[in-house]
Amino acid sequence: MSADVPPRRAALGPAWQRLVARTAGLSPTVRGLLWSASAGFLFAHLNALMRLLSQQLDPFQTQFLRYLFSFLVLLPLVLRAGLASYWPKQVSGHFTRGAVHTLGLCLWFLALPHVPLADMTAIGFTGPIFIMIGAYVFFRETMHWERWLAAAVGLAGVLIVVAPKLTGSGGAYNLVMLASAPLFAASFLLTKALTRSETVGVIVVWQGITVTLFSLPLALLHWQAPSLLQWGGFVLCGVLGSAGHYCLTRSFGVADISATQSAKFLDLLWASVLGWLVFSDTPGLPTLIGGTVICTATLWIARRESRR
Repeated sequence: MSADVPPRRAALGPAWQRLVARTAGLSPTVRGLLWSASAGFLFAHLNALMRLLSQQLDPFQTQFLRYLFSFLVLLPLVLRAGLASYWPKQVSGHFTRGAVHTLGLCLWFLALPHVPLADMTAIGFTGPIFIMIGAYVFFRETMHWERWLAAAVGLAGVLIVVAPKLTGSGGAYNLVMLASAPLFAASFLLTKALTRSETVGVIVVWQGITVTLFSLPLALLHWQAPSLLQWGGFVLCGVLGSAGHYCLTRSFGVADISATQSAKFLDLLWASVLGWLVFSDTPGLPTLIGGTVICTATLWIARRESRR
């Protein structure tokens, strides 16, 4: 266990230690799926909040402030453990990952105000396909037929959701968001590579640092002063984002990255509920049918992987 983990566990208290003890007996794949599902739940709430903020402020300013506060909420942990504990072994790797992730974010945030949450989440489900291919090519991960089948069925569910939306005025923004998927896949593969030499804390902290630095020039182009309520929203974004990336990075560290991708398809459920509650986006029949297909594939692969 890395040097920066004990202070974090101590800070989170006995509840965290009990949770770790309960999950320690599970197989690595199941633990990876649980971490990935937890990340999806947190990111769904984060996306809803960011969509709300991006409709009020410039999308690139929203992107910058979201990652700035992700770093700021972690700063007390960094100072408590000492700066040396969070200094990376591969500085260039973190900046490469940050640049790729920022490029994907620019496309994603550009489309964010114009795409409903459920559709945005469904479009993002193309990412696991790129991730699984990349994991096979670059990491030589064993690709069981169940993983390919679950991904294929999940992708079919995504197409049921997305295909009717690719026409009309919103079609261009759907395509822009779709273009961000392979970039995020590349970023996650770089994260997987970094877990071989870096701790989870270091990866999450340096993502906040690098994306903040790369996003600043774009944010300054159309800067406007946020209100007090908007500042509070960005603080919450920082908490949700850091917690989500922590869970996601933990999933990469305990299991094959390809094995955890099916859990992402549950994100559509959270996005549909939040879209309805926050934006009055009523999921249409294609979204409901596609979501059922996606959830079925998720539950099936989780059961198969747990047996394996």
